[in-house]
Amino acid sequence: MATDTGLARDLAALVGPGHVRTDAGALTAYGRDATPLFHALPQAVVLPGSTEEVAAVLRYATEHRVPVVPRGAGSNLCAATVPLTGGIVLVLTRLNTILEVSSEELLARVQTGVSTAALADAAAARGLLYAPDPGSRTVSTVGGNVATCAGGLRGLKYGVTRNYVLGLEAVLPTGEIIRTGGRLWKDVAGYDLTRLLTGSEGTLAVITEATVALLPAPEESGTGVAYFDSLADASRAVADVISAGIVPATLEFLDRKCIAAVEEFAGLGLRQDAGALLLFGDDGAPPTVAANLARIQEVCADAGALETTLAEDVARADALLAARRCSLPALSRLGSLTILEDATVPRHRQAEMVDRIDEIAARHDLLIATFGHAGDGNLHPTCVLDPEDTEGADRAHRAFAEIFAAAIAMDGTITGEHGVGAAKLPYLADRIGADQMALLRRVKTAFDPAGILNPGKLGS
Repeated sequence: MATDTGLARDLAALVGPGHVRTDAGALTAYGRDATPLFHALPQAVVLPGSTEEVAAVLRYATEHRVPVVPRGAGSNLCAATVPLTGGIVLVLTRLNTILEVSSEELLARVQTGVSTAALADAAAARGLLYAPDPGSRTVSTVGGNVATCAGGLRGLKYGVTRNYVLGLEAVLPTGEIIRTGGRLWKDVAGYDLTRLLTGSEGTLAVITEATVALLPAPEESGTGVAYFDSLADASRAVADVISAGIVPATLEFLDRKCIAAVEEFAGLGLRQDAGALLLFGDDGAPPTVAANLARIQEVCADAGALETTLAEDVARADALLAARRCSLPALSRLGSLTILEDATVPRHRQAEMVDRIDEIAARHDLLIATFGHAGDGNLHPTCVLDPEDTEGADRAHRAFAEIFAAAIAMDGTITGEHGVGAAKLPYLADRIGADQMALLRRVKTAFDPAGILNPGKLGS
């Protein structure tokens, strides 16, 4: 491997000296992402301006056996972009052009440094909807969403990122530029490499462009909230809503601890004597939306809701959605270190899972609040700590190991939308088994024979 000075000089020749950073500030900043307790220093930070420059960097890295960690905004919560073995952090945020929005074909083509919100806004300006809606949408990039197969608040009705990726431009570690998929909803020519790269967390190739499907924007949307004595009651309401044939656009929950934190943070007038809050919403044709919201209210009342209320206008609906979106910053005010995790269980077992989380938290003497996507069983247990409390951090790691084991025992999974990264890698074999782990490693070797791309993650 080249010396740090030689590496910087060589990379500058490929992308220009203004786009290579080796100063201590940049190395420190790009040595971490949004995941707490994970940090490692790279040797260089490189910001390519084109697919061809990405290819040149990867060819160099393969030849010289330099690790490369692809990165967008670094907003992921699984340490997927932490450079565990040093090397190059390849930052793709300069690739930030929306290349096309087609109303006729219901698709968009974007470079992968485009933010999710920018893509959504460009689609909305044409009367279209880009459905994936991760909580980090204002900062996260399309490439990062594809790499981690991001979910979001609309996942129950609309699905997750992989449901909208039609095609990708990607650079293999050896420098070849490939295009997978294309502009079609139906295309079964060869292996589905588009799906394989979606969720591969930068371990197989560097994604530089995405073609994504769009939908006609719904005519109307509405939002409501229901309060329950317990999450068990709220979970029964969720099951009853789905059984009634309604698939809402939004079906989210906050537990008692989250309600209190959000209300203190945002002052939205939430009811704090409730054990759980269920946020529900729908979109579509106005008569359908009105009928579905009214029916959800009835189902919640039958399930024992303390109160149900529909937002009277867009401003109030936005405020209710903000209550869900601000759960993390609200909880973060309770301590200076916040560990936000995700685990998913079948819908009918989520109340049992929250009770299990509470039992584990109490036994380890931890504050863990839980919110999440009630419609698909995706839970976000969130632990708040003092960063100086190293013994507390150790207890948190042990607690989360038990939480992931509990999710697997309930026919669930260790991550529904955040990804595996370095944070969840110790638990991956428990979820998928030794044979699949071996298969992941064979796939990884086929794409990346030198093992340079995001080492220490997934199949590495």
